[in-house]
Amino acid sequence: MAEFNQHKPIYLQIADTVCDKILSGEYLPGERIPSVRELGASLGVNPNTIMRTYEYLQTLEIIFNSRGIGYSASIDAREKIVSAQKKIFLEEELPNLLKRLKLLGIEPEEIISRLK
Repeated sequence: MAEFNQHKPIYLQIADTVCDKILSGEYLPGERIPSVRELGASLGVNPNTIMRTYEYLQTLEIIFNSRGIGYSASIDAREKIVSAQKKIFLEEELPNLLKRLKLLGIEPEEIISRLK
């Protein structure tokens, strides 16, 4: 059973997991992903929550449903995910990170030296 963060809706956390699996190559573009029931059972989550996740990902055109086959990752799912996550990072996460770095007096050189 998966553990979830109480500060973010579960269906969005599951959507993040599905997106991560697409980015990592576990779910390949154009290929079938787990059914609503399969994913619900593996995560210990109500199928209605998975359905909400899949509906959300469909609106973002990351997955699509084929009658009789089930849900599949879109051919360009990876590009859509990267684009959306870059936007979130640049507009929300990076400004918070930069503010924190400034408050703590951390210089860019200190960060770069730790990356080596």
